[in-house]
Amino acid sequence: MAERILVTGGLGYLGSILCEHLLDAGYHVTALDNLMYGAGQQGLFHLCADPAFDFVKGDVRDEPTVRAALKGASAVVHLAGIVGAAACDRDSALATSVNFESVKLLDRLRGKDQLVIYPNTNSGYGATSGETFCTEETPLEPISLYGRTKCDAERLLLDSPNAVTLRLATVFGVSPRMRLDLLVNHFVHAAVKDGYLVIFEKDFKRNFVHVRDVADCVLHVLANPGRMTGRPFNLGLDSANLSKGELAERVREYVPNFYVHYAPIGQDPDKRNYVVSSARLRAAGFEAKRSLDVGIRELIKAYRMEGRGLFKNAA
Repeated sequence: MAERILVTGGLGYLGSILCEHLLDAGYHVTALDNLMYGAGQQGLFHLCADPAFDFVKGDVRDEPTVRAALKGASAVVHLAGIVGAAACDRDSALATSVNFESVKLLDRLRGKDQLVIYPNTNSGYGATSGETFCTEETPLEPISLYGRTKCDAERLLLDSPNAVTLRLATVFGVSPRMRLDLLVNHFVHAAVKDGYLVIFEKDFKRNFVHVRDVADCVLHVLANPGRMTGRPFNLGLDSANLSKGELAERVREYVPNFYVHYAPIGQDPDKRNYVVSSARLRAAGFEAKRSLDVGIRELIKAYRMEGRGLFKNAA
């Protein structure tokens, strides 16, 4: 009988892609989600015809809900969270309870044989020089509440048995539950829909990874837990350690009329600046393969399908 995987936050940006990949790989999937984004989370209706897919509406902070959802699961991919610095700053109590307290609850309730795969963020590396590659041995120095809650949760899980954490680069690509606050997704959307973008601190660097490569990496961990448990792994494209300015110029190659203004005055509230190595993950047998160019092209197609925005007379 196929293994069953519990995916918390299963109808989110990453979860909705992961559920599809897990089903295609032959797993049974239970998605747990509180549907906090309402109508924006209807993108998995097509999976309901698959008998291997199930959905539970509930909160990852509710003990009876989590306890019931864990029954029969061989592994848990804990994606539920308040994601991003701005969202966490908007409600710090909610962010702490969802991003950290829910992980404590999950770790207490799971069985010793239930693997946990947890996506941290490589924003935990903070504001480095952007010149030296961050590895998993680089000290975590998060500069936001978001980063602190995620790094605290990672530390808790790695102090427990049978857990793997993935320090995700900034994710990009099209998903049924789309996000425009992610840098590549935002830059391409601005190019296609607005035609211009103002960038502060253009030389600050980030690392990037396609959302479907993240899903594929989770499948790799599920297939190879023995050599990966107990350790964190950076997950990003080593070929995509780019500054914001370099990213904008890459987008302009596909949208030539895209006007980019590099503002000499003003600051970006997000001060992250780092380059990241995923060499440890390559040594464990997985490498992200979908390029920025692949992502930019698919995003352009998606945004052309977006249609007229709310309160706009034109697309």
